[in-house]
Amino acid sequence: MAEELTDRPLVAVVGGDTLLARELRELLSESKPAPRVELISAAADGAATLGEEDDEPVVMIPLAAESLEGAQVAFLAGSPASSRRTLKVLPENGPVLVDLTGALEEQPQSRLRAPLAEPAGSAPESRIQVIAHPAAIAIAMLASGLGEVGTIRRMIAHVFEPASERGQKGLDELQRQTVGVLSFQKLPTDVFDAQLAFNMLARYGEEALEPLELVEQRLERHLASLLAAYPAIPMPSLRLIQAPVFHGHSFSVWVEFEENPGIAAIARVLEKAGLDVRVDEPPNNVGAAGQNGVSVGAISVDHNCPRACWIWMVADNLRLAGENALAVAKESL
Repeated sequence: MAEELTDRPLVAVVGGDTLLARELRELLSESKPAPRVELISAAADGAATLGEEDDEPVVMIPLAAESLEGAQVAFLAGSPASSRRTLKVLPENGPVLVDLTGALEEQPQSRLRAPLAEPAGSAPESRIQVIAHPAAIAIAMLASGLGEVGTIRRMIAHVFEPASERGQKGLDELQRQTVGVLSFQKLPTDVFDAQLAFNMLARYGEEALEPLELVEQRLERHLASLLAAYPAIPMPSLRLIQAPVFHGHSFSVWVEFEENPGIAAIARVLEKAGLDVRVDEPPNNVGAAGQNGVSVGAISVDHNCPRACWIWMVADNLRLAGENALAVAKESL
């Protein structure tokens, strides 16, 4: 039994208590065979206990060069600061870094990755693999599928961002704001610097932890990089909107073709491309929670532009990021 355990590859998860890390741990546990997982603290102050699983304590070890030795892959799922610290202490023959925080995308040797949206056989070799923004992955998957059914003239996508993209702090603030509005209490605004509960935001307040404009720019940059592999597909126009939902991206996408292929043909090609096509009932972000991939529905012709169609799309943002990170890791395991 001990030999079987040591034969399984070792992977490290930096920031083992974050939302992304929990998603990764679930996906890794479902892998066959499941690798050994070492949880590393994103903090700079040593080990921390997460809680209990199967009546056993789950503990994170401090982030240091020794913590990464022996691991073939290290998932960076904590804060941008912890990702940069990991790169700084990385041993010379250390693991491949799979960065889900985006902090290392400016490194010269980094490569932006989204295996579910990439053409087959296009995986680049690099010790730093940065996972694209999950909304960029979803739109690239949709666009590459649509490109198989007709020539696309223009695309417009409204992206509805969930609070979980801002991590546990974002979830907590939305929950407390919701309770505060209903009980007429003062609202916490540390993350969004604005009321998100029962509201839609085109921009955050000036004191927000991260401006929504920067998130939108990162989304556009990542999508442009992913679509570079599909030169016939034009870059969509994007608008990122913060929605008062806890989990899951939603998208309202408008696509104009040279000649409209029709709803049935669009549904067939998207299903062939691996998307979950809902013909009878449109998908929603609540139903997408914990589900793999991307779901589309409510495909309809634009009555004011017969060459164009509207498409509704949803995806579990954490799950989609984790799926692509795991696919990248499997290239090194």
